[in-house]
Amino acid sequence: MRTLIQNGHVVSLDPAIRDLPRGDVLIEDGRIAAVGTAIQADAEVVDASGKIVLPGFVDTHRHTWQTAFRGIGANWTFAEYRETVHERLRPHYRPEDVYLGNLLGRLEALNSGVTTMLDWFHCSDRPENADAAIDALQEAPGRSIFCYSAMDPADTARVRKRLPGDEMAFGLRGPMVTTMDTTAADVALARELGLRVSVHLHRAACASVPEMHERKLLDDRTTIVHGNGLTDEQLAILADAGCSVTLSPDVELKMGFGWPETGRLLTAGIRPSLSVDDCPSAGGDMFSAMRTAFAAQRGLDGALVARDLLEFATVDGARTCGRGDRAGSISVGKDADLVLVDAEDLSVFPVGDPVSTVVTAAHPGVVDSVFVGGKAVKRGGRLLGVDVPKLRTRLLESRDRIAAAAGLVIG
Repeated sequence: MRTLIQNGHVVSLDPAIRDLPRGDVLIEDGRIAAVGTAIQADAEVVDASGKIVLPGFVDTHRHTWQTAFRGIGANWTFAEYRETVHERLRPHYRPEDVYLGNLLGRLEALNSGVTTMLDWFHCSDRPENADAAIDALQEAPGRSIFCYSAMDPADTARVRKRLPGDEMAFGLRGPMVTTMDTTAADVALARELGLRVSVHLHRAACASVPEMHERKLLDDRTTIVHGNGLTDEQLAILADAGCSVTLSPDVELKMGFGWPETGRLLTAGIRPSLSVDDCPSAGGDMFSAMRTAFAAQRGLDGALVARDLLEFATVDGARTCGRGDRAGSISVGKDADLVLVDAEDLSVFPVGDPVSTVVTAAHPGVVDSVFVGGKAVKRGGRLLGVDVPKLRTRLLESRDRIAAAAGLVIG
């Protein structure tokens, strides 16, 4: 199968290719076969005139199971989030509820151009919940990494048999909620199973970084989530160990974690990735994450430029997930995961600079098309092969049942 995306403004994020104001991308068997101008090929042609062609976005940390409760936590502190979501709502989640939250959440991400997403799953009160979450991720046509934070770590080995390769990661409970000995045991299990690890650290919990380093629990397979409040010494430890860091700027600012550590991470030699975190508190698209991170850091020191943010959401996200050789840029040999942005929509037109326009003005409504492995999953602004009205009805029924059981008034 060959597809030729033709005459778009290609923002490749590949230094060898750079940007092509009138460029083509040839796809063969799900991978990028050529990037250039005036490519001639016997292929199905997709006219990308008036479109910006981007690599698919990579979200490196999202609690997708919470999708049904979108918007109720905009005013929450972190303590209020934990009390409402984890203490009141989560005990009432059945596997069917997890499935619907994960499916609608993954489709939402795909709709806004997130072709690769790490689902940080901690609604793990029973193994059946994990199975339901995986079923949903596999039903959605995007690339998903199931980051399992199991209450019973022994279940991780069972799930690993179902998810080979890099389709799975280990969500460490970590020093914020457990002991260092337990964290060490979890890391040992992750390494035994060949899994990358992701761990939440912010504010006081950052003090655990030196001991984690001393116990050899940090390396290039480790992703720190948030990291607000890291000292220069702690940042240096993470950089020397080769760790990655994912930022969730909207949630970090709203919930009082502190300023996103974007600039300090770059100074320490760590290029962060971006993530949505949770939809009860924040929007579910990478455009919002880029815009917030950009505005926050520019307000502090003016150091970032728009291209940095687009790289955080693509190239650096792919590297954080261990997929730098497969995703994140429009490069020959990489997976053909692409996003076409409608550059003629009035919210972005006229496009003087495509990168700056995407970072500062674009939104899910201008995502015209999404390709995963060269296959169109969204065209003309609509997801393909998805009965959205039926799924909406089922998700609302799920949300209302959980809310009633938890004594939570919605609306």
